[in-house]
Amino acid sequence: MLSHTGTMVPASTLFTPLQIRDVRIPNRIVVSPMCQYSYEDGFSNEWQFVHLGSRAVGGAGLIIVEASAVEARGRISPWDLGIWKDEHIKPLARLIGFLKQHGAAPAIQLAHAGRKASTDVPWRGGKYIPAGQGGWLPAAPSPIPFTSGDPAPHELSVAEIRTIINAFVASAKRALDAGFEIIELHGAHGYLIHEFLSPLSNQRADEYGGSPENRMRFALEVIDAVRKVWPERLPLFLRISATDWVESGWKPDDSVTLARAAGERGVDLIDCSSGGTVARASIPVGPSYQVPFAQRIRRETGLLTGAVGLITEPAQADAIIRQGQADLVLLAREFLREPYWPLKAAQALGAEVHIPVQYGRAFAAWRDK
Repeated sequence: MLSHTGTMVPASTLFTPLQIRDVRIPNRIVVSPMCQYSYEDGFSNEWQFVHLGSRAVGGAGLIIVEASAVEARGRISPWDLGIWKDEHIKPLARLIGFLKQHGAAPAIQLAHAGRKASTDVPWRGGKYIPAGQGGWLPAAPSPIPFTSGDPAPHELSVAEIRTIINAFVASAKRALDAGFEIIELHGAHGYLIHEFLSPLSNQRADEYGGSPENRMRFALEVIDAVRKVWPERLPLFLRISATDWVESGWKPDDSVTLARAAGERGVDLIDCSSGGTVARASIPVGPSYQVPFAQRIRRETGLLTGAVGLITEPAQADAIIRQGQADLVLLAREFLREPYWPLKAAQALGAEVHIPVQYGRAFAAWRDK
């Protein structure tokens, strides 16, 4: 499998470093971007500092800051993280400093929720919040609501599409100013980029709808625009939903085509998730259930891939890397249960890993073995 430089990247163990462009990720364990719905006006705060700082202390090689809205209208909820204005930079920079101090490469996921915006937090049911109650009218490729009974989203004009592309660009510049080393574009889970990709949510008749090439146009234009302002030395990731899990929707073959086109435009890694476009999809959830998507894209495109989805055990994660199924493993809920999962994985696998000196006494017996 080839890296962006054309050099061979061998399959290896979970604790082998990975070099992508000028960024060295010390191991293959990634904190997947997980929305916390805990912010005021998009600003990073003490909750995020402790939440992600703990995972850096716990040994994660790469931490991807959760979906960060490129415009206020693009938030999933009014309590989402944001990067749509310059004032958001300073608190993010403080967070990044701590992550890097403890050995984790810092990344951010740039996002726009599209028609799935303006919802309440999950622990209150996640229902649509009307404009008169603190919400707003979402925008989307087509006026098709995600949930029946909700109002139809505003159908974006071509001029508005270009404005959103510019918002991704401006947010990428802010990410650079804050000190992030990797950007991940959120093209999964039924949010705006994915909405353009899927025929289930995109029924446009112009150059952004219809054929697969037209439905991919928005995603590729965002990639092109962001890559122009994101330094050549720094990696660019793309998260996708490899399938809608619906017969008439986006399929794995489409994902291979998209990944190939994205790679030609400077995307270094495809982060392979699935689903999210429609609520009715039947998803065969189980351990490593999305890994085959990462394996196929890696094999057929030569791109680096990330695997995510019910990866919980050290031996399971190690096998994914060792067998060449993916280049990174992304853990989400398992990191919520265990912030120090990499330290325990290293112990289970007999691997060397950095342990903060403040925690050394807890691992003395392990080190003496």
